[in-house]
Amino acid sequence: MAQKASIAGNLMKEIESVKSPIVGGQSGEIIELYDGVAIVEGLPNARYGEMASLGNNHVGMVTDLKEFQVAVLLFDDYTQLRVGDRVTTNGTILSIPVSEKLLGRVVNPLGAPIDGQGALPTKEREDIEKIAPGIVHRKSVSVPLQTGIKSIDGLIPIGRGQRELIIGDRSTGKTTIAIDTILNQKKEGVICVYVAIGQKESKVAQVVNLLSEAGAMAYTIVVNASANDPGSLQYIAPYSGSAIAEYFMNKGKDVLIIYDDLTKHAWAYRQISLILRRPAGREAYPGDVFYLHSRLLERACRLSPEKGGGSITALPIIETQEGDIAAYIPTNVISITDGQIFLEKDLFNAGMRPAINVGASVSRVGSSAQVKAMKQVAGQLKLELAQYRELAAFSQFASELDEDTKKTLDRGARMYELLKQGKNKPLTLSEQVVTMWFGVRGYTKDIPVTAISQFEAEALEYVKAKHAALLETVAKEKILSEKTEAELHKIAKKFITLFSVKGHEPSAAKE
Repeated sequence: MAQKASIAGNLMKEIESVKSPIVGGQSGEIIELYDGVAIVEGLPNARYGEMASLGNNHVGMVTDLKEFQVAVLLFDDYTQLRVGDRVTTNGTILSIPVSEKLLGRVVNPLGAPIDGQGALPTKEREDIEKIAPGIVHRKSVSVPLQTGIKSIDGLIPIGRGQRELIIGDRSTGKTTIAIDTILNQKKEGVICVYVAIGQKESKVAQVVNLLSEAGAMAYTIVVNASANDPGSLQYIAPYSGSAIAEYFMNKGKDVLIIYDDLTKHAWAYRQISLILRRPAGREAYPGDVFYLHSRLLERACRLSPEKGGGSITALPIIETQEGDIAAYIPTNVISITDGQIFLEKDLFNAGMRPAINVGASVSRVGSSAQVKAMKQVAGQLKLELAQYRELAAFSQFASELDEDTKKTLDRGARMYELLKQGKNKPLTLSEQVVTMWFGVRGYTKDIPVTAISQFEAEALEYVKAKHAALLETVAKEKILSEKTEAELHKIAKKFITLFSVKGHEPSAAKE
């Protein structure tokens, strides 16, 4: 026992000896130089994540710690460096400047402005890597984050503090969903952070222009590590965005952060890892690639009132190949998040916008935050769409269908049409509830499927023009009372008598 106690005591002494504070000012030299990575000798006390200065004003971050050498990630043009150049650590962990003045700006992952609008203050800084808040500091998700998209707010709701994955093939509308969600926060009091990872400069410019024209840049920050930037900048970009989001969350504010996309983030990390000669595993990714995204997405949460009550809602985006959601990175992120919105290429090509596969999409906590009015209409809608999907698959093999089956298929087809929504046209909560109410209460049963979108647009226009008070009531009460439902029935019956399909009599909107 005495021997065991002696061994334990010696171990504790060794552990305590490495708990010394970070000491900057160490100096070493580059002994090897690769694509964006410098191997440095002479930094025995360097710490993981510590900032380093290389050569003539080059900045890097210590990443690999070995017995006699360390690896330093380089964030700028490494071709100007040479073997033998001096490397000095400064004693601080890599951080990013944060302040309220970041709102409306476009910055790189180091916090430097890249929008040509002048410098930013650098007094306050946040470490880009942080341990996520513990469970005792969190509160359950109970406040909705409205996306303005009917099919999401109704069927796959998202709550503030949730992590909801947006997944699908290339060019299926993933970024559009994220941008529409940002646009819908204009009156919701939510600060937005859009992190572009490995995207084309032209695409990011289009997003910034769209947000600017819609007045959304006033509450949005864009962190851009484009495809032209080094893999090291693409690697730290989401962590920098998360640090900015945490700054506002710790002030008690609600934040929405978009990671567009984490597939390219994993590619950048794989590139760095292979250069560092780390063992390659499945699909050539290193074994710790799961930890890469789990430690990032765990930082999204809703804090308890004692901690200020702020929240970070994360919408990571993952790109699949030919709809393969069972690939390595997609399955990793699916297991980390609280649900996924799956966009299907076949639905997109068939004209469904957004192309959400309702059967494969799920929200594991958002329904706890869904308002009562939405539950009243969406609950029935979920059931009917499930029945429709089942019968639609069965009907492909049936030569004759009974009347009840035909009615269910016709109703389901109209419901799917009702869920279609134009790009960059988010709807308010009350507009969504009223629109879906028309469908679930059967007022679209006699409308041709091809005219459903026209019916929806004109019905909404009619209600907004002549019954704006009802929309205000729904928005305020967040429930469909008996009185409100009775009024909606009167409005619907009146509108049906006025509505006509385009090409025939004048529509109700014109009368």
